[in-house]
Amino acid sequence: MLSATSPAVVSFLSQNEVFSSSSPFPILTTNSVKYPFSISSKTHSPLSLSSSSQRPLFCTVKVSVSDGTETIKDEEKEDSALNSIEEDIRKARRSDDWKAARAYKEKGSVYEGRIEGFNGGGLLVRFYTVLGFLPYPLLSPSHACKEPGKSMQEIAKDLVGSLISVKVIQASEEDRKLIFSEKEAVWSKYSGKIKVGQIFDAKVGSVEDYGAFVHLLFPDGYYHITGLVHVTEVSWDLVQDVRDILNEGEKIRAKVIQIDRERLRVTLSIKQLEDDPLLETLDKVIPQEGQLGFDSSMASDNVNIEPLPGLANICEELLKEDGINDVKISRQGFEKRVVSPDLQLWLSNAPAVDNQFTLLARAGRQVQEVHLTTTLDQEGIKKALNRVLERVP
Repeated sequence: MLSATSPAVVSFLSQNEVFSSSSPFPILTTNSVKYPFSISSKTHSPLSLSSSSQRPLFCTVKVSVSDGTETIKDEEKEDSALNSIEEDIRKARRSDDWKAARAYKEKGSVYEGRIEGFNGGGLLVRFYTVLGFLPYPLLSPSHACKEPGKSMQEIAKDLVGSLISVKVIQASEEDRKLIFSEKEAVWSKYSGKIKVGQIFDAKVGSVEDYGAFVHLLFPDGYYHITGLVHVTEVSWDLVQDVRDILNEGEKIRAKVIQIDRERLRVTLSIKQLEDDPLLETLDKVIPQEGQLGFDSSMASDNVNIEPLPGLANICEELLKEDGINDVKISRQGFEKRVVSPDLQLWLSNAPAVDNQFTLLARAGRQVQEVHLTTTLDQEGIKKALNRVLERVP
């Protein structure tokens, strides 16, 4: 029986909401009694149903008599249980998001995420419930080229809150590492627009001992892809230090000479924007008789000319190739510049005369002209040279 001073706690639950003993939600009191109620009027209960409902509604009436302390503890238990369920849901959702990240990586799909912050190493990008990392070196060059006067941290600050297209390159739930690359996302979009032989306006990025990284300008006005100009492709002259010729931020033109789509690399050349003066003929450095101003030697027999180091072995191996009947060093001369300290071989573009092709050998300032008597065409000679160079150390 309820006393006049004891508060009564009464709650109504529909039949479908009655908690079972296995429910994570605790029942407030053990003194629960079930009563079948047929509710036909809204005034009889706070749980209103339409008058058209003909089936009885079972309700649980829970009556608890206490001083209030037990009720507070039970409410805390309910809150704790709710928090536990919410945490389980968050963990399940987070696990699903990691699975999605791995799927993005495996498929190479592009994801558009929001930039939520940055630190000294890169940007923080939201991937559903997971926060991923985009290192500064993996950003598209378009950001730095657009605002060259700003530091990377200043650029990153301006990017916070914006969306960015990236690819997932690492997704490890165990290590809690989710790494993005904007460069790879940009490559998938713009690399198909690059072809070997194409000439781009470009801007010099970083300059290293082995060459310079150059950003290519696309028709939309942005620098989307970066290529490498190797030190040997900077100039026809011998380059001791790339920094003597190229400076960071300098605008240049560059020619695409190779594309490695699997490794996402573009090889560029600056010197090939101009023809090598020795590709067609040696007349500029080895003039015909009667011309002055050059240090040259003429010989009618290759016995009188000492071959450049390594050239004699190459000539001997060329004679072993099918289709090559004779190899003869015809003349030599000296350039005013040092092109390369190592032996270089060039096949002249000049058409064959009496089945003779011209091969140019150069090392340091010295240049020698080699005549090949052959039934091969230019492509056949190139293949023969490749085979020979593989055999000769």
